[in-house]
Amino acid sequence: MVLNTYLRNRFLSKIIDGQLWEHFPLVVWQTGSGTQSNMNVNEVISNRAIQMMGGKMGSKTPVHPNDHVNMSQSSNDTFPTAMHIAVILEVNERLLPGLQILHKALATKQEEFTDIIKIGRTHLQDATPLTLGQEFSAYVQQIGYGIQRVNATLPRLYELAAGGTAVGTGLNSRVGFAEKIAAKIAEETGFPFVSAPNKFEALSAHDAMVELHGALNVLACSLLKIGNDIRLLGSGPRCGIGELSLPENEAGSSIMPGKVNPTQCEALTMVAAQVMGNHVAVTMGGSHGHFQLNVFKPLIVTNVLQSVRLIGDACVSFSRNCVDGIIPNTEKINRFVNESLMLVTALNPHIGYDSAAKIAKHAHKSGSTLKETAVSLGLLTAEEFDVKVQPKDMLGPKL
Repeated sequence: MVLNTYLRNRFLSKIIDGQLWEHFPLVVWQTGSGTQSNMNVNEVISNRAIQMMGGKMGSKTPVHPNDHVNMSQSSNDTFPTAMHIAVILEVNERLLPGLQILHKALATKQEEFTDIIKIGRTHLQDATPLTLGQEFSAYVQQIGYGIQRVNATLPRLYELAAGGTAVGTGLNSRVGFAEKIAAKIAEETGFPFVSAPNKFEALSAHDAMVELHGALNVLACSLLKIGNDIRLLGSGPRCGIGELSLPENEAGSSIMPGKVNPTQCEALTMVAAQVMGNHVAVTMGGSHGHFQLNVFKPLIVTNVLQSVRLIGDACVSFSRNCVDGIIPNTEKINRFVNESLMLVTALNPHIGYDSAAKIAKHAHKSGSTLKETAVSLGLLTAEEFDVKVQPKDMLGPKL
């Protein structure tokens, strides 16, 4: 090598630290292999090295951007290598920590709400009871599975294309280069990068990226559901469901005094929508591997990185500015439970479905309680009703 280790480390740190950022003016919308960006990097490295060695910038001597900096490489393998490194760093340092924070916050609320019995809802209609803790347990499980899905994609992302050069054959590289560069990258980053076992696949397809974004798309679905549930449960304060009181982070209206909106829920659901849109782009990009080269590389990595960062950051914000401060409105929760017609479901084993349905429909039309209706129809005594219809006994299967 023309540069010794000292000069390499001293120079590369400036790039890694972003001190030469103004020398990278290119945009995402370029050639699909990322060649312009690769050569941009090669030329900056070449000229900075020349400058440090007292030469004339732009002369390509004594360090040439192609002959030296790009030695044993092609844009076709260096760009996907950079894609994998960037995504792995962001997933491990931003996405997964954010998801863990949200998972913990939801789990804390699950435990806190263990003994609060509330009415369930299916089809947006009243259903049988459950605890608020059980309701939140679904959210905990969704995020837990989301973390597992992301982790399950990482082995393919640790495989690097470096050494495949132009079409995957490794032309103009040396035997052992691919393995050595992967080992060096693993050493520098602390992540278990390895040389991809099949460079033809590594250059022509980016299924690993599509797979990861598939996991992100599932997370977007989970986050959209969680955000919507919480904002609907917190709707009101007087004319909505109002079972939850959400933190009042800021004024919600420029015209309606005192109005507070579920801004964190709205932010989270907008993030989810953006990630779903990104998934379309990543899917289309991943499908455009024509023969030996995928030519949507910049598009793919841009959208994957944006989704990773959006989800990671949104999870932290939603946890700290919403979930942590959620307070149950037990008065309203209890009123809904006591007024629900679907408590009648507990009577199915005792008087049958049809008689139980008769009680529910009659009570609804007359505006009376289930108990009053059951007694008036002669189907149960008041004492029998009190024994058989107990919300606390409706939270799981019978022993």
